[in-house]
Amino acid sequence: MELNIGIDTKQREQIAMGLSKLLADSYSLYLKTHNYHWNVTGPLFNTLHLMFETQYTELATAVDEIAERIRALGIKAPASYSAFSKLTKITEGSGDESAEEMIRQLVLGQEAVVRTARDVFPVVDEANDEPTADLLTQRMQIHEKNAWMLRSMLA
Repeated sequence: MELNIGIDTKQREQIAMGLSKLLADSYSLYLKTHNYHWNVTGPLFNTLHLMFETQYTELATAVDEIAERIRALGIKAPASYSAFSKLTKITEGSGDESAEEMIRQLVLGQEAVVRTARDVFPVVDEANDEPTADLLTQRMQIHEKNAWMLRSMLA
């Protein structure tokens, strides 16, 4: 059955591509944050272990919401490591970083996700795609707050 939600096919494809990049960045940041949760050491272990868990748990929900929005637009969501690796701007972490470097890397990752979300807005606004705009706004607020909280832990 043909999709008719008031957004033409070309715009839906452009929005879905932007959301696919957001999905890849979010999933990659999820993996990196989970890695750091498992491997952080040092005097801030408990604080960081809990903070990282809160952040990766939120990201696990977010990737589902982003992928479902892509599907609602009638486009197949990327769902493999190889697809994500082609789309993401987030670098992998080894888990061998110092606690301070983990924090710094996660600040950079949170900010990268914000920029990726922001990049999708022009086509979303042009298409009057309010559900996607709402999703993007929520994601940006969460990642900006996370980046601020992480940055506040750096000297």
